[in-house]
Amino acid sequence: MKTLDLSGSFQEFKEFKNIDRETLMRILEEVFRSALAKRYGSEDNFDIIVNIDKGDLEIFRNRTIVEDGQVSDPSREIALSDAVKIESDFEVGEELSEPIRMTDFGRREILSIRQNLVGKIQDYEKSLIFQKYRDKVGEVIVGEVYQPWNKEVLILDDEKIELILPKNEQIPADRFRKGDTVRAVVLKVEMRNNNPVIILSRTSPIFLERLLEAEVPEIYDGLITIRNIVRQPGERAKIAVESYDDRIDPVGSCVGVKGGRIHGIVRELRNENIDVINYSSRPDLMIQRALSPAKVTSIKINEEEKKAEVFMQPDQVSLAIGKGGYNIKLASRLVGYEIEVYRDTDEDYDDVALAEFNDEIEQWVIDELIKIGCDTAKSVLSLPKQELITRTDLEEETIDHVLDVLKSEFE
Repeated sequence: MKTLDLSGSFQEFKEFKNIDRETLMRILEEVFRSALAKRYGSEDNFDIIVNIDKGDLEIFRNRTIVEDGQVSDPSREIALSDAVKIESDFEVGEELSEPIRMTDFGRREILSIRQNLVGKIQDYEKSLIFQKYRDKVGEVIVGEVYQPWNKEVLILDDEKIELILPKNEQIPADRFRKGDTVRAVVLKVEMRNNNPVIILSRTSPIFLERLLEAEVPEIYDGLITIRNIVRQPGERAKIAVESYDDRIDPVGSCVGVKGGRIHGIVRELRNENIDVINYSSRPDLMIQRALSPAKVTSIKINEEEKKAEVFMQPDQVSLAIGKGGYNIKLASRLVGYEIEVYRDTDEDYDDVALAEFNDEIEQWVIDELIKIGCDTAKSVLSLPKQELITRTDLEEETIDHVLDVLKSEFE
């Protein structure tokens, strides 16, 4: 029995839907058994034969032949006089298999079958997508930008599955156009209104970890362990690594010859500065390494409050704090201690706090200088002009004005 226009639908599902043959046959049988139960009151005495390749579907209703006038359940029994009209040599007690034609179903029933079939196929596909990407959480995938929006970017994978890269999971310097290739880590998968939503991330520390595994064979093979990763996406990252084999230099292996291994990752992360640090179980040593490139004079650690007071020469303070304060913030997160930096010198009574110059220098400029650890006149004057410009992002004219004001104080 041809399923008429339904056979076209079956063939379409077979060719274009992400569904295997056995599952499609099971769903088709389930849909038709539901329709049969609704129409005839039961479905367990029906045989359904599906041929996906040909688009054929046959249904047979099985009924027992009984004496005339003895039919108690028309859906399961048929009178002998009606049975012999189909085949003359039928006898009482035999089973009659009678084909059900599509024309036996009404137009509304056929429409309901189609809608039910489409709905079940879609639900199955959604569950496949959800399961596939739930198993991929934490993995890096490559996709193509289909549509960039202000708040998110729509990405398609190689199977045209839709993936979402939200704005807050993008590196600040990321700029995507339609057709661009994007690498990101699968952050989470959730169901919204019965639809799977796959969220990607390029700012997660896991993304950096996976990039390292791909570039550094020793990490992938387990010879080097990543103990911790902290990031300020697009600005700076710090990675603590450890090797249990004394013959392997974990930092050198991660950086590579002439930085060959780390440079590709830096480019992928939009020139994010990456500091690779040799892990130590000693907090003082970890703090010293985490504050690199600044050189530490001494450290006082409060284990109970998880605080550390770090003393260093005045010219090292701005290096420890870093541009925008990222270096000291990331160092604190990496080692798990709140780090406070102090100048390791006697108080210079000839020096003047920057706050004293707020009548000649605008307060926001003073704030920018304080952010890089320069809170006195001499701490600013001790740094080269170009370094001040680079670390603060202030205009050269502004820096020249600041230097002129501060120099005049000591002339």
